[in-house]
Amino acid sequence: MAVWGTNFVVIKVSLDAFPPFLFAALRFTFAFLPLAFFIPRPKVSWGNLCAYGVAIGVGQFGILFFAIDGRISPGLASLVVQTQVFFTIGLAMFFAKERLRLYQALAVLVSMTGLAIIGLHTDADTTFIGMGLVVFAGLSWGIGNTVSRRAGSINMLSYVVWASAFSLPPLLLISWIFEGGWEQMSASIISAPMGAWAGVFWQSWGNTVFGYAAWAWLLSKHPAAVVAPAPLLVPIFGMGASAYFLSEPLPLWKILAASLVIAGLVVNLFWPSLEKYFRK
Repeated sequence: MAVWGTNFVVIKVSLDAFPPFLFAALRFTFAFLPLAFFIPRPKVSWGNLCAYGVAIGVGQFGILFFAIDGRISPGLASLVVQTQVFFTIGLAMFFAKERLRLYQALAVLVSMTGLAIIGLHTDADTTFIGMGLVVFAGLSWGIGNTVSRRAGSINMLSYVVWASAFSLPPLLLISWIFEGGWEQMSASIISAPMGAWAGVFWQSWGNTVFGYAAWAWLLSKHPAAVVAPAPLLVPIFGMGASAYFLSEPLPLWKILAASLVIAGLVVNLFWPSLEKYFRK
């Protein structure tokens, strides 16, 4: 969660050198290569790999990068994208017939109240369009979570690496159509400073290979309602890092919103243990 949270600062800085969809394409290029030469393809259907790659690569990160590129502040993006919790739990209820318990519903309600506070404080740095795009990224993350769980017990590092190949064609196509064609794409790649390339490799190996392999593995071993809220810790690191490195302001309403979102996480994760304790 610390890796994912501080990553929002890296995204913002790297977007000064790369257009968003090209940046996402580079991220998944180096998540796939060179590891694909050393890690065998997982024993899962091509369709499952494709669905995960498109959902995470295009729906989550392509859209998230596009939103952070002037439409929402990185700190708030780290918070709003946690709507994936609600989508992941909802999709698990629909497809896997998992039950939503009363305390989990309460946790969702508390967290949604925090997100509603953000919606009431849009400004030049955070627009309704930006919020909507990040919510869509959260939906795509939830879809990716559902797809990865259906893959079963497999090598999740291999799964994330090979699924990255399916992120590339749509991301490159979108970049080619909307970000200036091959000339602009190649110019961005050639002129990007070393710091921006460091951001690309941090995206590829820190966030994609390590982060998503670990995340998909957790989802394959535990119920979605237990695992899915864990990334609500991301905003603590995301907002803190954005305030420290990017001087993003932290007014009272942001702290209140983040506190409510995190409170929902606490209720969801610790209520069963507290309930058992008080029953003794």
